[in-house]
Amino acid sequence: MPRRRIGFWYRFAAVICKPPLVVLIKRDWRGMENMPADGGFITAVNHNSHIDPFAYAHYQYNTGRVPRFLAKSGLFKKGFVGAAMRGTGQIPVYRESTDALSAFRAAIDAVERGECVAFYPEGTLTRDPDGWPMTAKTGAARVALQTRCPVIPVAQWGCNEVLPPYAKKPRLLPRKTHHVLAGPPVDLSRFYGKEMTADLLKEATEVIMAAVTRQLEEIRGEKAPETPYDPRRERIEQRRRTQAQARAVQTQQTQQTPQGKQTEGQGT
Repeated sequence: MPRRRIGFWYRFAAVICKPPLVVLIKRDWRGMENMPADGGFITAVNHNSHIDPFAYAHYQYNTGRVPRFLAKSGLFKKGFVGAAMRGTGQIPVYRESTDALSAFRAAIDAVERGECVAFYPEGTLTRDPDGWPMTAKTGAARVALQTRCPVIPVAQWGCNEVLPPYAKKPRLLPRKTHHVLAGPPVDLSRFYGKEMTADLLKEATEVIMAAVTRQLEEIRGEKAPETPYDPRRERIEQRRRTQAQARAVQTQQTQQTPQGKQTEGQGT
């Protein structure tokens, strides 16, 4: 695949980041042929370790189509980090926007310029106890339906064995393998030309995440749960359990109180 313009800052970042990644992590990378050689597109990637953005960026860099990640707009404003973010062409997300689509206007512009925009649709590290992709936010679907660009589902596994989610210390030995598998573009054509309602975006997002999950199933050689882990549903269930426990304690205290009073009266 021909290597497109990368620029000084991306090459500088590669010089710094690639050597330790090569030394510390083995690679099993597949599916690069599914990356479009020309034109803008989106990659939808699962997220299970704080270090997997670096390892995935290494993979994507080697395809010749460098990724432009979405990040909080505040990171772009000043200092070395801001200069690096701007220089490598990363994409600011304006979370203060009240218009859900305009919050991703820079991502849309990047796709229309012919860039590869990398989305972590889950928005954060997966909360699934076994590391499977969980329910996702609709940003990738919004941009995909607005631009009608290809969406490449990408699954990765292995960085979570080096640095498990929310762990503080890496496990470098024995040397782990970073597995990546990119699949063919997700077919979203049935959503084109329709009003982007919440239900439509949710359905399109589920189609994208199902494709990512299928790639991860192939990497892991096992089936994912039928229903993705849903942090919102889990929070609701946790509140219900907490409230039920509180009611049970209150009922128990209420039942014990008359007995205590009666015993006290009989003692006098």
